[in-house]
Amino acid sequence: MIKITMFSSADKVAGQGVGSAYLELINLLRNQCSDKFEIEINRYGKSQISHYHTIDPLFYLSTFSKKRGRKIGYVHFLPETLEGSLTIPQPFRGLFYHYIIAFYKRMDQLVVVNPSFIKQLVAYGIPEKKITYIPNFVNNDRFHPYSAVKRTALRKKYGIAADKFVVLGSGQVQERKGVPDFIRLARQNPDVEFFWAGGFSFGRLTDGYSELKKVVDNPPANLHFTGIVSRDKIAELNNLADLFLLPSYNELFPMSVLEAFSCGTPVMLRDLDLYHSIIEGDYEPAKDVNEMQMKLTLLRNDPARLAHWQTQAQRAAKEYSKEHLADVWTKFYQEQARKGDA
Repeated sequence: MIKITMFSSADKVAGQGVGSAYLELINLLRNQCSDKFEIEINRYGKSQISHYHTIDPLFYLSTFSKKRGRKIGYVHFLPETLEGSLTIPQPFRGLFYHYIIAFYKRMDQLVVVNPSFIKQLVAYGIPEKKITYIPNFVNNDRFHPYSAVKRTALRKKYGIAADKFVVLGSGQVQERKGVPDFIRLARQNPDVEFFWAGGFSFGRLTDGYSELKKVVDNPPANLHFTGIVSRDKIAELNNLADLFLLPSYNELFPMSVLEAFSCGTPVMLRDLDLYHSIIEGDYEPAKDVNEMQMKLTLLRNDPARLAHWQTQAQRAAKEYSKEHLADVWTKFYQEQARKGDA
């Protein structure tokens, strides 16, 4: 068996996609690949592979130990993707961005969740041969379409009429996620129920915190901020919704979109270039909030169009299933172990 040590503090901050991706991988390896890998978490004994999920300073120092074996870094963000997420004053922001890249350069191999970021890492001086693309995935035991009977019961639980159109967004409440546009759409469509699942994971450090907090505390009657909720609750909300809408300005590979796909929920996204290499054709694209409004009106009044995106969601869910990714990760770790032993 291959001994792998996972280094992560991602699950210490609730409501962020990095933590969800980390927990999905741990569960996958323990449930699907327990005969191939011995998994340790945040231990500093000798290991064949050390897989770093977060960039804690203590983890950085550990990379200088020979006990770490083959060092794998999981790239969930780049300096440019943090813009609009956290408010960090200079000179600390520049130092932090430099540290991110320095951490990645300590790795023997990097894993990116979106192939469009390979070129950006190369631009930072990291050789392309040291970068591997492996997409995120979600567990369809938790995220799956509910039966018609269960969906009807869900509507009753939330006090929502069967014919009421429901839009769901999820993620941290921050500028980068496009939450102001989500709020605007709620105000423009008072006869639609809007839910945003997520909160201020980083408190006052969140970009746009003051203005967003005012709306969260006093939202329009048809807009519901759930705060940070469990993964089971996210699955429930996806089955409550007629449409998942993420107006984010920058992403790598959002877990929230995969969760919606896995629940068979039609998806609308701000049409970012970085989506094109991974899920193009599987979502309703909109270039800005005005087009989101237009497309929302179309989807509400055209059941066939909505059904098309539901079919595409189900197709995409199969491509990013845990069964497929279990095989991908197994082959990756086996290859890395061989390189470490060479």
